[in-house]
Amino acid sequence: MGVRRSEAAATTMREAVRALLSVLDPQQVGEVRAGPARLDAPEWRQWTYLPGSRPGLSTEGLDDRQREAVDALLAAAHSAPGAALARGAIEVERHRRATVGAPGADRYWLRLLGDPDGDGPWGWRMNGHHLAVHVLITAVGIRVTPHFVGAEPARIADGPQAGRRLLGPEEDMARELVTDLDAGRRATAVFATEPPDDILTRDDPFADPDLLPAGLPYADMTPGQQRLLVRLVRRYLDRAPEAYARECWSETVARGLDELSFAWAGGRAPGDRHYYCVRGRDLLIEYDNTQDGGNHAHSVWRHVRHDWGADLLRAHYTEEHG
Repeated sequence: MGVRRSEAAATTMREAVRALLSVLDPQQVGEVRAGPARLDAPEWRQWTYLPGSRPGLSTEGLDDRQREAVDALLAAAHSAPGAALARGAIEVERHRRATVGAPGADRYWLRLLGDPDGDGPWGWRMNGHHLAVHVLITAVGIRVTPHFVGAEPARIADGPQAGRRLLGPEEDMARELVTDLDAGRRATAVFATEPPDDILTRDDPFADPDLLPAGLPYADMTPGQQRLLVRLVRRYLDRAPEAYARECWSETVARGLDELSFAWAGGRAPGDRHYYCVRGRDLLIEYDNTQDGGNHAHSVWRHVRHDWGADLLRAHYTEEHG
């Protein structure tokens, strides 16, 4: 069932890419296809969630039909809640630009790597300020990490979106967990009173688990706290298409939930600057809300073996060169 669903997700993305290419002019097709010949080239792994231009096709000059095709492609790489989160990052960014007097078209960059109609691996990415989506597809599966969503502001104070907290659930679930800890467990989980200024893995092409604090192990939590941690982890995994989210969760369970740990830094009251992370053998989750006085949030999901589709590419090229 999981294989069929993965194939269905890949087919949906392939159709979405075809639809996008059909509404682009030749110059735009050239821009979106610009990239390395092989998807294991270092250039594929260069990314950032900061403001600034990227290589590829900018969404800034697209017409309505082309934007609709981009939206459909973005949705195809996510579950329904994940797609809403990715769209939300774009909507909050529009609000930010309007408040600083810089309205205008959305500025994200798309790149297509490989041939979606061929037999080899292919992928695409959409990057811009506070949104970074990376997708790799082969005949045997899909990968969607690194996956980054940010929100500036974390809580919108006024205008049509007043009160919106795009990453509110990610923040509230973790706060509920750290608040539930008794003094002894909290002393293990909380590694600093002053949180870091950003996620610790930043935009490193290769996420280093040793950058993250050890935190409180799952095995040392009460059953209720363990359930809270599971909810938090699955909140991040559920950004992905259903089949891949299930694959990641099944793998986490098979390896043993005792490998998970949770760490926190900063204040625990709403509005306090804070940071948290979840570590597993392959799973890395980070969240910070530290900039702009605790009103500027970052969240990232990384997978040590799956980032950039490295495991699928390794298997493909090994088989190809036999």
